[in-house]
Amino acid sequence: MLAYPQLDQIAITVRAHRVLKQLLQENPKLDEIMRNARNETEALIGVRNWIVADFRKRSEAYQFYKYEAHGREVFDKLDWQDFATIRLLDYIDNAGKEYEDLNLRGEIAVSNPIKMIWLAVTYGNGGAKPAFFKDMLYLFRQYRGEYTCQMPSKEKIEEWMDRYPSGMDPRIVKLREENRERIINILIDKMDKGEITDLKYFFEEGMSHEQKFLKVLDWWEDHMFHLRFAVRSPQLLNEMLGNSLDPDTMKILYEAEEAGIPFFVNPYYLSLLHVRVPYFAIGSDLAIRYYVLYSKQLVEEFGNIKAWEKEDIVKPGKPNAAGWILPTHHIVHRRYPEVAIFIPSTMGRACGGLCASCQRMYDFQNGHLNFNLDKLKPKETWEERMKSIMRYWENDTQLRDILITGGDAFMSSDHSLKKILDAVYEMARNKKTDNEKRADGEKHAEMVRVRLGTRLPVYLPQRITPELITILKEFKTRASEIGVKQFLIQTHIESPLEITPEVAVAVKKLIFAGWTVTNQHVFTSASSRRGHTNKLRQCLNDIGILTYYTFSVKGYMENSFNFATNARAVQEQVEEKPMGKIAEEYHDSIKEFPMNAEEMVDNINKLRKEAGIPFLATDRNVLNLPGVGKSMTYRVIGITRYGRRILEFDHDGNRNHSPIIHKMGKVVIIESKSISEYLNQLEEIGEDISEYESIWGYSIGETEPRLSVYEYPDYDFKVVDEMTNLKIPE
Repeated sequence: MLAYPQLDQIAITVRAHRVLKQLLQENPKLDEIMRNARNETEALIGVRNWIVADFRKRSEAYQFYKYEAHGREVFDKLDWQDFATIRLLDYIDNAGKEYEDLNLRGEIAVSNPIKMIWLAVTYGNGGAKPAFFKDMLYLFRQYRGEYTCQMPSKEKIEEWMDRYPSGMDPRIVKLREENRERIINILIDKMDKGEITDLKYFFEEGMSHEQKFLKVLDWWEDHMFHLRFAVRSPQLLNEMLGNSLDPDTMKILYEAEEAGIPFFVNPYYLSLLHVRVPYFAIGSDLAIRYYVLYSKQLVEEFGNIKAWEKEDIVKPGKPNAAGWILPTHHIVHRRYPEVAIFIPSTMGRACGGLCASCQRMYDFQNGHLNFNLDKLKPKETWEERMKSIMRYWENDTQLRDILITGGDAFMSSDHSLKKILDAVYEMARNKKTDNEKRADGEKHAEMVRVRLGTRLPVYLPQRITPELITILKEFKTRASEIGVKQFLIQTHIESPLEITPEVAVAVKKLIFAGWTVTNQHVFTSASSRRGHTNKLRQCLNDIGILTYYTFSVKGYMENSFNFATNARAVQEQVEEKPMGKIAEEYHDSIKEFPMNAEEMVDNINKLRKEAGIPFLATDRNVLNLPGVGKSMTYRVIGITRYGRRILEFDHDGNRNHSPIIHKMGKVVIIESKSISEYLNQLEEIGEDISEYESIWGYSIGETEPRLSVYEYPDYDFKVVDEMTNLKIPE
C-alpha cells in the first residue's frame, strides 16, 4: 500500500491536465491563488478568505454551514450557490483528514482537494484523476452561479416515465409466454436425459412431449416446483436464456461459481428477462437483469465483504453497535427502540432467488444464509429458542413493532409461519395483559404493528396460496382484538417490468387478507435512470401497493456496479418525485389507509384522482447507515483523488433512536464510485447523460419527514421512559 506522501508524487495524466487547465481558465481568482501560494496552507487560506467574505451575509445559509441551524425547513431555503459554498468550506475545514476506506479493504483515504489542485498547478503531480478535476470544475461553476439547476417540466418527466413499460403490457406478457415455453422445453429435455431428477416432479412412462409440456405448465403454478428447479449454475442459466449471454459475462459467472457465490434463480423469475429484445423496450429489463447477473466487483470482493450494518454483528449478552443487548445472534437484530427484526431459523433464512446487490451478502458469504433448503428445515430445538425470544420481547418496555424477515418470511412453510405468528400473538397478548397491572406512566409499549419482509410476491407470486392467505387473515383477526392495528407486507419490487399479471393477482390476495402491501425499492444504477422510479411508483399504486422507502444501495466495493451515487438519489427526490407529492390536506385521510387495507386499491385511486397526481409519493429516499439507521441527512465533506465523494451523515431527526446516537456522532461514508464513473455507466447502457446535468450540484441531503400513513397509532396511556435490554458504554 502506498503511503499518503508517496501518492502526492504521482504525476497527473494528460486528460487530468486538460480538465485542470479548463478549471483555471474559468476561475482566474483560483488560478491567482494557486500560483501565488508557496505551500498548501497558503492555498487553503487563500481559497477560504475568497469564499467566506460574501457568504457571511447569507445568514441562514451560513448558520446551516456552521451547524447552528438544521432541519428540512432550513434546508429548503438553501439555494444552488449555497450548496457549492458550503461544500467548498467543508472541504477546507476537513482538509487532511484520514478515513478508513472499506471500499479498498481498509486503506486510508485522505481528502485534501485544494492541496490536490495546488500540487497539480505547482508540480504537475498529486495523483488526482480526471474524475476529481471534473467534479471540482462543476463545483466552481456552481459557486460562480454559472452552473444552475433547471427543474424538468411535467411533460419531460412523463416522457422519461414512458420509456419503461409495465409487465402488464400485453406485448411484454406475450414475450414472457415465449420465455416460459423455451424454459419448459429445456427442462423437459434435461429431465428426459436424466440431467435433472426430482422425486415429486417426474414424468410417467410413455408420455408424449405435448403431455409433458402440459404437465410442466401445470407445475408452473406450484411455487415448490420453481424452488426445486431453480437454476444453480452459470451454464444452465445461459441455456435457459437461449445462450444469449456474452463470453465476458459468462467468464464472470464462472468465476463467481468458483468463488463460492450461490446461484439461485427460479424459472418464473428467469422468464422475466428479455432474450428477444423488444424494439419498444430496449434496456428496460436491466434493473431485473442486474439482480440476476453478478458483477466483476462482487466476484473480486466475495470472501472479503465487510458487514455494512455494524449492529448486525452480535455477541449474545453484549450490546450491539446501537447499544441493544440481544438474546441470540443471527436471529434478532435491532437498532431502534420500537422495532425488532426477527430472522427465524427456518427455510425463511433462504430466498426465492439471490439478488446481486443483497444487503445481507455478508451473511451469504459466512454461510448464515444459504439455499440448502432441506438443511434449513427447523430443528426440534427451534420452537424452544423462539419461546425464549418471545419472553425477552414481552419484558421490553419500548417494543411495539416486529419485522419478520430473512432471507424471506414467505420462504417459511405455512406450518412454520403459522407457529411464528402464533408466538408473536401470544407475546403481544402477554404484553397487553401484563400492562393491566401497571400504572399510567409505568406501562410498557404494546404491539401495534406486525410486518413480514418478503420478495416472494414478485420473485415467486405462486407462493401466495389460499392456505397462506387463510393464515394471514386469521392472524389479523385475532391480533386486531388485542390492539395490533397495522399489518404490513414489505416487499422489494425493483422495476415496472416485475409487475406482472401474476404479481397483481398475488397482491390482490394479500390485500384481501387485510394486509397493507408496501414496497422498498433499492435504488440501483439501472433503476436510477430518469423516470424509472416514478414509473415504478405509478405501477405499484395501480395494483394497490404503497411505496415505503427508496434505498440507496449499501455496501462497499462488492456493490459498486449497482451503486447509484447519493447525489442521484437527492436529484431524483428533488426533481422527479414531487410529481406525486401529497398535499397536507390529504394527510389525515391517508393515515387511515392501513386501517382499511382491504379497500387499498380504491382508496389509492380515489386520492390520486382528487389530488390530480399520477402516484402517491409515500416513500422516503434514504440510505441504511451502520449503527445510525435510515437517513439522507448528509453533507459532502471531502473527495478522494479518484473523485469518490466522502459523505458525513447525521441521523434522521424525524424518529426515535437508541440514546447511543448522542455518543456516536456522525457517520462517514466514502462512495464506491465517482459521479463521472456513474454517468459513464449510464451512458454505456444507453442514457443521454445531458439529462443528468444537475447531478454534480447535489452535495447536501436532508431526510424527508415520514408521512402519517407510516406513523405508529397513539396509545391511550403513557409509556414508561425507561429502556430495557439497553447498555450504553460509558
